[in-house]
Amino acid sequence: MSMTRGAMVAAVALVALLLFPATFAFPPAGQQQLDPHFYDHSCPQAQQIVASIVGKAHAQDPRMAASLLRLHFHDCFVKGCDASILLDSSASVVSEKRSNPNKDSARGFEVVDEIKAALEAACPRTVSCADVLALAARDSTVMTGGPGWIVPLGRRDSLGASIQGSNNDIPAPNNTLPTIITKFKLQGLDIVDLVALLGSHTIGDSRCTSFRQRLYNQTGKGLPDSTLDPAAAAVLRPRCPRSGGDQNLFFLDHVTPFKFDNQYYRNLLVHQSLLSSDEVLFTGSPATAELVKLYAASQDIFFQHFAQSMVKMGNISPITGRNGQIRSNCRRVNHN
Repeated sequence: MSMTRGAMVAAVALVALLLFPATFAFPPAGQQQLDPHFYDHSCPQAQQIVASIVGKAHAQDPRMAASLLRLHFHDCFVKGCDASILLDSSASVVSEKRSNPNKDSARGFEVVDEIKAALEAACPRTVSCADVLALAARDSTVMTGGPGWIVPLGRRDSLGASIQGSNNDIPAPNNTLPTIITKFKLQGLDIVDLVALLGSHTIGDSRCTSFRQRLYNQTGKGLPDSTLDPAAAAVLRPRCPRSGGDQNLFFLDHVTPFKFDNQYYRNLLVHQSLLSSDEVLFTGSPATAELVKLYAASQDIFFQHFAQSMVKMGNISPITGRNGQIRSNCRRVNHN
């Protein structure tokens, strides 16, 4: 009995889900559950407003989708998904925008401002900045060809930020695989979430300063990274010299840089990833390597796992109920 391609993919996906079941984070006792229908009555046009402005921003700047997706990651990994990353420095706040992972690289804040202004005009003090980030991340993924998912909503916004948490909790380009696994585990995310979520590097850019050591001095002995294809390294060196050019941008996926697909994992298989923290998924552990090979072979399974892990990440320690606030301006805390 022959199987259609769709049936075969479904069967493979089912096996993958049995091997790597998606685990959704449920809130502690006393914390409200997020709900995709949270704004159905209070602001029914919310998702349409977000999608429209994200679409316009993506059309004007193809890099913006990756930037908005990254904002959601960097928000959720610090004190949970509470829009703390959006706060500017003030008398009471030291902005996370000044942290090592965000300084000179986090962007898209003006797009969030535009979305928030439109939401405030339609539904004042109703839709949180944290939910804006969650929706914009989903819409950015879809608009670049990736999977969609239903976004649970009802997060509220923080009253502060944590530059220390931003510096310590967000995985760094030079972290070892055990360190990255630990940082994900601290957020309640497992190894499947780790490998799937790093697949977001199928779009976006990285600065020379984030991977220079791979080209010249990976281990402190003056030698390039042995897990980086020499031909790929030779292409990178002219615009990423030993000194200077720190802010020069390079595609994380040089093959399909603006398309959300599984090419990222195929690049790992041939040692052509840009960041050390990406390549170690293939070279650092048999368990992560198997997932890399699975996603490289099946974009359908990658998309399915990515969507599930994004929902799970979006559930990290949300502020709900009467806690926190709904900021009227995402850059500052309400004081009235």
